Amino acid sequence: MIKQEAVAALGQDALVRPARVREALKANDRLKLALTVIQASAAQAAAPERPAVDLAHEIAAAGIHERDEVRWWRELPARAQASEHGLLLPDLDRLARHLGTDLATMARPVLDDSAADAPWAARVAHWQDHLQHLPTQPLDKAALADLTRGHRDEGDSLHLLVMDLHKALNRLAAQLHGEDVDGAHAWGLAPSDSPEGAVDRSRLSAFMRGLARTRHLKGTHPGLDTSATRDGERLLIQNDIGTNDAHVLVLQVQGLALSLTYSDLHRTRFAFFQQLLAEAGAAWSEVASRTQAGLNQGEAYHVGTARWEAADEPALQQALEAVGARIVFLIDWNRARKRLQNFVGKEDAIAVLATAAHRECGHMAWLVAGGERLVWDAMAAQGEGVFRLGDRLEDVLGAPAARDWLVTLLELAATGVGRGQPAAWVADEARLLLARTLRHHAGGGGFGSPLQEHASWCHALAQGLRDALAHGAARHPHAAKALATRAKHWERRADELVEQARHRAERHPATASGDAELLHAADDIADALEEACFALSLAAEARPDGWGPRTTAALQSLADAVLSAVQEHVKAVTIVGQDSASAADETLDALWHVVQAERQCDELLRAARRALAHEAKDAVAWATGNELASALEKASDHLLAVGHALRRRTLAARPE
Repeated sequence: MIKQEAVAALGQDALVRPARVREALKANDRLKLALTVIQASAAQAAAPERPAVDLAHEIAAAGIHERDEVRWWRELPARAQASEHGLLLPDLDRLARHLGTDLATMARPVLDDSAADAPWAARVAHWQDHLQHLPTQPLDKAALADLTRGHRDEGDSLHLLVMDLHKALNRLAAQLHGEDVDGAHAWGLAPSDSPEGAVDRSRLSAFMRGLARTRHLKGTHPGLDTSATRDGERLLIQNDIGTNDAHVLVLQVQGLALSLTYSDLHRTRFAFFQQLLAEAGAAWSEVASRTQAGLNQGEAYHVGTARWEAADEPALQQALEAVGARIVFLIDWNRARKRLQNFVGKEDAIAVLATAAHRECGHMAWLVAGGERLVWDAMAAQGEGVFRLGDRLEDVLGAPAARDWLVTLLELAATGVGRGQPAAWVADEARLLLARTLRHHAGGGGFGSPLQEHASWCHALAQGLRDALAHGAARHPHAAKALATRAKHWERRADELVEQARHRAERHPATASGDAELLHAADDIADALEEACFALSLAAEARPDGWGPRTTAALQSLADAVLSAVQEHVKAVTIVGQDSASAADETLDALWHVVQAERQCDELLRAARRALAHEAKDAVAWATGNELASALEKASDHLLAVGHALRRRTLAARPE
């Protein structure tokens, strides 16, 4: 079923009138060809000794190009025979079906025209019935005349009906000729010099402005043709998106209200578009599932409506432009999603496409430049042992880093294709991009890396302990116990990261073993900080008033120093491994602060023990205070050990 039938199914017949007129005019050409073939067949049968008439020009003019169809039309006259009862025409039933189908197509816009006279319907119905009951064989002179005669004084004929419908269609086509508004085919708008006409064109231009902003991203893929008309109080805008018949978008503008009706055969793509428009201020209705004969091969498709209530004209036009700019990201969306799922999970693949839409780079350039082959080739180019057979990108990089890399690749492809670079250039850049990402990943840095996530749990432990001491948790058992419970959860989350890194190292020793070793060393930091939190809860439970002010101040200073060292550790693992001299310098600077904090913690441990020796009220108070101070100092020792390992890695990877 052609695209306009999907638009009509959404209740917007006014938008499909030009398309139906165009289809009707094409049907007129085919009807004229059929009538010509019938007349040529009769002439050939009456004088078979004459050369067969060449109908190549008429067949081409009727838009028939498929080889078997062309042959069938060309050979019909030569196969006709005369008999005593009339013309024997081969495949007459097939020819009658062609006539009936094309007559229905040609008559439809005329019958739909509210200004049409009632006799049209009766006349068309008569000839449709006549064609259905056409005698199988032969066609006598009266039957031939009913189909082909052109003189009205001899009575009506199919030929005369076709001629009259053609005149009516020409009148309709003149009414719908319309104008071009920034690339949109518009008709039926108020005069441009009227206030209403100026507003309609300004709003249509806003939509086309958004469409033009991202249209280039579809490349040579068909789609995005736009038509518009006025229907009573409403401005209607339709965009055909792509080639699927059920994939349709229609906008209605009335006053400052904008509504958009969207249909799609893919529920996941529908949800993706819902989110894109919700971010632009749309409120969506409930999505319904529909089934209609002839549409989407009879399979269900999904329909929903989005609405905007604009505060003023600029806000309305901003919404129209936002809609126009987002449509291109629907083209071949499902194909891109399936190919991305070779490397990340379904939700992550959708997230990649959403981010690419937000950045207005899209996915079409990536598909054109090679799609999944770009990624496979980049993975294979990294050398033996980096990726194993069956590995997905997320297996080696982790899901967040793989997602980020794919988004960057889509941006790179859009830039390259936009500049006219060949696919080989995009492939080379993809290999270099993956190599840099793997170096960064091996260095332990980068957004979402396991080492950085582990450092964040260490920071939560150090911050929680420092704040608890500052708020007197040693005198409040419930608060100290709550901290110990949270600390145990944080330490377990850090342990999970270490275990995951160990599994990755077993699968990918060439790229993941370095991360696993660093995380194993860093986990001693989390263990020591969790022990310190437990010691605080034990002290608060057993001897809430067992420490004096000097002890409390010394422990607070020690916790402050450890928190400062953890903060420098977080900074170092965030920037380590980046390909720049300045990043390396910043990493080394942060690690130097860790060294200084460790030395300070040695002195603060001794100060805490001196204070405990003078102020501890009993052995329990001394033991719990010493345990807390020792655990904090151990955390600083482990921070120093990890810092030295990061320093060695940074110096080894530092650019010259």
